[in-house]
Amino acid sequence: MKEWHQQHAQNIDGRLRLVKERMSTLDTKRETSYLEEAEVVELHDLYEKFHSLSRAQASICWQKARLNWLQEGDANTIFFHGVMSSRQRSNSI
Repeated sequence: MKEWHQQHAQNIDGRLRLVKERMSTLDTKRETSYLEEAEVVELHDLYEKFHSLSRAQASICWQKARLNWLQEGDANTIFFHGVMSSRQRSNSI
């Protein structure tokens, strides 16, 4: 599990930054001249890697937010439990 984490989830922000920098370099070169076949393939692979890393980053952020919500709870939970208990008391009277 640690090995998978190191390969796929570690330092996603840094990896995204490097991919974007290389994509920008190739895009700039493409504006002034033709790209070689290998560069076109590399650019295509970089776009795929960028989307993959972006999805992984979004998933990790969602999981962290969900974990935070589970640990801290919803700010309105106490209020809603209070409303429900008062309704149950008023219905039983």
